[in-house]
Amino acid sequence: MAVPKEVLRRYNELVDLLNKYDYYYYVLDRPLVSDAEYDRLKRELEEIEKNYPEIIRPDSPTQRVGGKVAEGFREAPHRIPMLSLENAMNENELRQWLRKIKDQFPDAEFCAEPKFDGTSLELVYENGILVRAITRGDGTKGEDVTANAKTIRTIPLRLRVDSPPVRIDVRGEVLISRRDFEELNERLLREGGRTFANPRNAAAGSLRQLDPSITASRPLTFIAWGVGYYEGISFEDQCQILDTLDNFGFKTSRPRKRCSDIEEVVRYYREMEEKRDSFDYEMDGIVVKVAQLSIQERLGATSHHPRWAIAGKFKPVERTTRIKDVVYQVGRTGIITPVAILEPVEVGGVVVSRVSLHNFDQVRQMDVRVGDWVYVRRAGDVIPEITTVIKERRPPDTKPIEPPDRCPVCGGPVVKEGAYLKCINMACPAKQAGQLEYMAKVLEIEGLGESTANAMVKHGLVKDPADLFALTPRDIMKLPGYAVRSATKLYEQIQRARRIPLDKFITVLSIPGVGKETARLLAEHFKTLDRFLNATESELLSIRGIGPQLAKNIVTFIRNPQNRSVIEKMLRNGVEVLPVEKEGEEVKESPFAGKRVVFTGELEKLTRSQAKKIVESLGAKVTSSVSRSTDMVVVGKNPGRKYRDAQRYGVRIVPEEEFYEMLRQAGVDIS
Repeated sequence: MAVPKEVLRRYNELVDLLNKYDYYYYVLDRPLVSDAEYDRLKRELEEIEKNYPEIIRPDSPTQRVGGKVAEGFREAPHRIPMLSLENAMNENELRQWLRKIKDQFPDAEFCAEPKFDGTSLELVYENGILVRAITRGDGTKGEDVTANAKTIRTIPLRLRVDSPPVRIDVRGEVLISRRDFEELNERLLREGGRTFANPRNAAAGSLRQLDPSITASRPLTFIAWGVGYYEGISFEDQCQILDTLDNFGFKTSRPRKRCSDIEEVVRYYREMEEKRDSFDYEMDGIVVKVAQLSIQERLGATSHHPRWAIAGKFKPVERTTRIKDVVYQVGRTGIITPVAILEPVEVGGVVVSRVSLHNFDQVRQMDVRVGDWVYVRRAGDVIPEITTVIKERRPPDTKPIEPPDRCPVCGGPVVKEGAYLKCINMACPAKQAGQLEYMAKVLEIEGLGESTANAMVKHGLVKDPADLFALTPRDIMKLPGYAVRSATKLYEQIQRARRIPLDKFITVLSIPGVGKETARLLAEHFKTLDRFLNATESELLSIRGIGPQLAKNIVTFIRNPQNRSVIEKMLRNGVEVLPVEKEGEEVKESPFAGKRVVFTGELEKLTRSQAKKIVESLGAKVTSSVSRSTDMVVVGKNPGRKYRDAQRYGVRIVPEEEFYEMLRQAGVDIS
């Protein structure tokens, strides 16, 4: 069946338009349309491709995310070898190399750019279309990772020029930002996966996933720094190459500088080293290339590296040292963190003697022990961390790091929550301010934020959560910045919070693994506080959504004498826990029944709280973060990171107007 001309015209228009929007959003960081409008256009495109699959263009946005799992990566050759760079380890070595070039070619100029620490990739474009992506490999051949590369939004599927070259092999670095790296490791820990040692390993590991959908879920970017083979285009200068790649639609290395003499290069080197912490991506030096390609050709290359380029490395940020001991710290939420005590070592100009090991799952995965030799670096050149255990140097007398069976601060019981070990004693001194602040948030006590909570604990007004409800205005006036009026206002807020629904009271207890949704399930099942406090593991396991570990955590918490004492004290101090009086009402049939829903952005007709209550009344479960189990993400104005997470996971995105239409279908009129 012939494709109607109007359909074909509209299809090409949509592909070009959406690729333009992607370029402005992902490369230039300048969105041109709202997310809702983008989604609408993309759905229109998908509908056309569904009806006329024979017209699908290779540069269509729908071709980015592959779902097929590859059996393995094929080898693919580089038309021109991807050589590694010679290193200048300090400013003096950089000067020597520059002087050597200038002695041979006095007219030589240089193109200097940041050296971002990622994994190298070559992209082959034929007539402007991406046809192959190859890892560096051994320099002459690498692995064909085309399906994975197409999931990276900063890699154009078609070059943004009207007359593209016959062929051009674009080279660059696949990177992950420092913030995204930390969030990725946190997510992998929550999901029980293996974490990455550093952003470079994360980028390389993400690019080489056999399942392209996993690569698509990782926040990767591509920054172009040069070309290999090319045909149908000519260049005279390295800086000109980078400018051309800008015009083709790539992100390129910035800030870069054309330098005519040695001192200009050295000033740039010093400036970049000084600013390295301010960049989103790990930077371990600069790259200096002779600008004129004619001189590059005359200089040639060895079998390992080009003679016309060098990497000027910054001062090392990684050192080796030995773990002398491990101590345990208890944070504001009760999380117990193992901290390694090191033989002091200078890392990036700072003496490091302590470093967090984060949690005991990571300790086990790394198999790190007291007495081990380790590599230490400063993440982002700020926070010290252990990157690698040097097992080849492991002494015979090393000691495994075991999780404590009691809280090191209060001696109370501890339980496992995900990757973390937590103290569950409500009266633990180490967690008082954090617990107080969390309780105020759950009970909506205005004016009781972090600073006031810290002050209450510091001045001895609150030693456990129950003490909050015994405070008088005179007590509150002892805090810095509080006078009669402000103290009375906070006191009144606390009094209003005394009558607490059972689900909120359970939430306030901060039982490991029990958030708002689980607290609601528990309240609906047990109805009263007394019944909940006498729960057994077998009864808890009968509740849908409660597993063995969580049931054990709950029973351990409510059986703990210290916690029972605090709860009884809260009741004596005037707290009234409201029972669940009604049996759960039958949920209407609705598009939200049984769905996991996330909200992001600002809704025009409803507050976030109102929208949450409505969809919960229609049978939905509202969560605060997006995962693969999320059913839909409702998107308002100025959406945040949750919107991008939904795109990565392939979660259904519901624009605001569609959300209101779904409410109307469910019998809810919000007009």
